[in-house]
Amino acid sequence: MNLTQSKAKDLMATITVDVVASDYTEKVDKVLKDYRKTAEVPGFRKGKTPMGIINKKYRTSVIVEEVNKLIQDELYKHITGEKVRVLGSPMPIDDTPIDWENAVDFKFVYEIALAPEFDVKITAKDKLDYQKIKADAKLVDGYCADIAKRYGKMSNPEVSIEGDLIFCAINQLDVDGNVMENGIKNDATVAMDYIADKKIKKQFIGVKADDVIKVNVMKAFTNHSDLGAMLGVDHAAIHNLTSEEFQFTVKNINQLTPAELNTELFDKVYGEGTVKDVKEFRAKIQAEAEGQFVAESDRMLKNDVVTYFIDKLKLQMPDDFLKRWLVQTSEQPITMEMLETEYDMYSKSLQWQLIENKILENYEVKVTQDDVVAHTKKLIGMQMKQYGQPEGDDAQLTEIATGILKNEEEKKKIYDQIFDERTLAVYKENFKLTEKTVTYDEFVKLASAK
Repeated sequence: MNLTQSKAKDLMATITVDVVASDYTEKVDKVLKDYRKTAEVPGFRKGKTPMGIINKKYRTSVIVEEVNKLIQDELYKHITGEKVRVLGSPMPIDDTPIDWENAVDFKFVYEIALAPEFDVKITAKDKLDYQKIKADAKLVDGYCADIAKRYGKMSNPEVSIEGDLIFCAINQLDVDGNVMENGIKNDATVAMDYIADKKIKKQFIGVKADDVIKVNVMKAFTNHSDLGAMLGVDHAAIHNLTSEEFQFTVKNINQLTPAELNTELFDKVYGEGTVKDVKEFRAKIQAEAEGQFVAESDRMLKNDVVTYFIDKLKLQMPDDFLKRWLVQTSEQPITMEMLETEYDMYSKSLQWQLIENKILENYEVKVTQDDVVAHTKKLIGMQMKQYGQPEGDDAQLTEIATGILKNEEEKKKIYDQIFDERTLAVYKENFKLTEKTVTYDEFVKLASAK
């Protein structure tokens, strides 16, 4: 077998594979002999069929299979052995039908797309903003209110006020406003905060037990998953209601009274004596919130790095080949017209993959099996501590980690997690970052704009 690669031009090259009979005959003959041992042909005992009949019946299909195997193996060996940085996979150029019945020597020509040559070095000239999120008073107020509700007390007043939870008997009504005999019926709690229509929400304020409210549920509840759960039907049934009018009969009113911001609450949340007053409580909530926001700031930095390098390097890509390759290899039928709308996103994703690989290479970012095990053990220890369990000794953690890492999907997640952490460290150490303090609302607007 002879395999030759042409010189590259515009990130394209060809690989020609010449196959002669001696390359595949021995393998074909072996396969056919094995066929003969198991072939059941009328008029002959099993394993005694003449080779002439076996050849006539199977030889061509076996040649096709073995030659194609041989070609794929040789292409793979060439690409990996010569370190050819291909994009996609080799595609045959000539689609002329092959005379497998009569030909003994074959020539196959493939075109390959090559990755562009480039380098990545991050210096002080590479500048980006780093958005540091500050938890402002408005956000801290919201967090304090949520905690106060979480530790609040539930009561059952006679008359409802805004925000109460109203437990109701719910019945579907017919066109005349009467309860449908075979309609939807269910008992469920109505949360006023989830009623989208303001006029309908007002109907639930000032009610008491046995009061009746008639409501168009599709107008009142825009979240159809929640509405389905309240009516006791699946999501699909919501779109096929024979009537959207329902009767809500009040059975009970649940009112949550938030806990006061005092020492009793502070001790419950953070442990006895940790927080002394409201000022310290708010400061602790602010610090915790800002600590949680770091992950979001880091995520934006990563996205900014991707955009920065794609715009800076402007890698030339073999677009025509990649489009044809995507059409040919897509699991779902796809046309060039369909591809054009999504190709830019695909191209940028591929460019970033090439750029990131170069960064990993240049900055020697590596993850070993020992790193993965150590990281998994750390995660297990943190989880145990979170649930108040003893962390366990090193042998126990190793055993649990080994079990988790047998799942390839979980193992990949942890590999990716470590790579993300290490590449983020590279960006923070090498880019010239200008820290900008923003509120969470400002950050959300900025992220949405990007």
